[in-house]
Amino acid sequence: MTLIDEVVGFIAQKDALELLRYFWYFILFDFTRYLLLDLALISYFITRHGRRGRERVVARQRLFAQRPLVTVMAPGKNEGAHIPALVESLARQTYRHVELIVVDDGSTDDTPAICRDLLAQGRIQGFFRNGVRGGKASAANLALRYSKGEYVIHLDADTHLAEDAVEKILLPFFISERVGAVAGDVRVANLKTSLASGLQAIEYMKGISVGRTVHSMLGTLRIVSGAFGAFRRDLLVRLGGWDVGPGLDGDLTMKIRKLHLDVAFEPEAICYTNVPVSFARLARQRYRRDRSLIRFRTRRHVDFLVPDRNFRLRNFVSSFENIFFNVVLDLKWWIYIVQIGLFMTAHLKLILLVNFLLYLTSASIQFLLSLALYGHTARRQEIALVWLLPLVPIYTGYFLRIVRTYAYLMEWLFKASYLDAWNPWKTSRVAHEENL
Repeated sequence: MTLIDEVVGFIAQKDALELLRYFWYFILFDFTRYLLLDLALISYFITRHGRRGRERVVARQRLFAQRPLVTVMAPGKNEGAHIPALVESLARQTYRHVELIVVDDGSTDDTPAICRDLLAQGRIQGFFRNGVRGGKASAANLALRYSKGEYVIHLDADTHLAEDAVEKILLPFFISERVGAVAGDVRVANLKTSLASGLQAIEYMKGISVGRTVHSMLGTLRIVSGAFGAFRRDLLVRLGGWDVGPGLDGDLTMKIRKLHLDVAFEPEAICYTNVPVSFARLARQRYRRDRSLIRFRTRRHVDFLVPDRNFRLRNFVSSFENIFFNVVLDLKWWIYIVQIGLFMTAHLKLILLVNFLLYLTSASIQFLLSLALYGHTARRQEIALVWLLPLVPIYTGYFLRIVRTYAYLMEWLFKASYLDAWNPWKTSRVAHEENL
């Protein structure tokens, strides 16, 4: 009997309650939340393309009639090799009333020489350098201080933009006056470099392109990525800019939501960013990012969950869903693993194999959903990632989960984010003292 025959026989012998007992984690949570809901909403999003297109035509006319100045800021450290590509992508934009401000946060590479040369050529409009590293928030706030635009687009310095990205990310502001910030679609630029970058590209397709489209439709989008996000400048000034974090992007987004303003995702505003090319570097990056959920959502912004005069249901759902599916279910996953390891040993091999097949099927459907959402913007190299799909259940189900669990524990027990060298100690110390 082949292994497939064993799997088919195992499933055929079980009734619905027994299957639920063996695979409750996938059926109750992942299948419902990350497959059925995504499938329904993305299908609806694609089918209403005509109506959405008419709204965008009117918004585009208003944008080009008013022609507001837009400040594009790119803070970074040791990103000299990537800045020319960013500058070139801005020069090709369909919307051209833009100023670019680059802030060098204590680089030790040739970033200063590259930027001064670009400044002399008139290809960037502002260049500032922190001789001593102050951290990403400090660099972004320095750029904000000297910005003149009505809207501010924040980019990571290692990104570059599709030629209509600036235009597209501004449209939601001209569709609704209630929009305070807009997240752009972040895709992986170096997806062919390594196995790690290829798997991240699939993760971005599912989690950002599909996931944030769904959250935006539900009104629960909880982060405008620092890699590519647009903001009303008056809001940034009102809020005092960015605070020290990891997770400073999500922190700023939550503060904007507290003003009872909408946060939108624009899937047609595309930027390409470089991701870690090794699993060791990726683990360090995610360890830093994952701690921010505990720091900001369960401590600093726990008031999202409290029914008071500022209570807003969408804010509650946004925060609760994030904590439940990322923290509570992370713990329940480990309970599930212990359960099948201790009490279902007779069928352990088949249970693990069926789980693998369930998650592979789910990942494949989400991959196809993202390609359908991309439409003509899908690149051949993104379509070619299909061969990596069998590795996705292992990548997301084990590698990322282990890193995430460790990050949660370290932040819960030791507030480890305040000790991270990613932020200079002088800023982390102040943040800790003021409970930022």
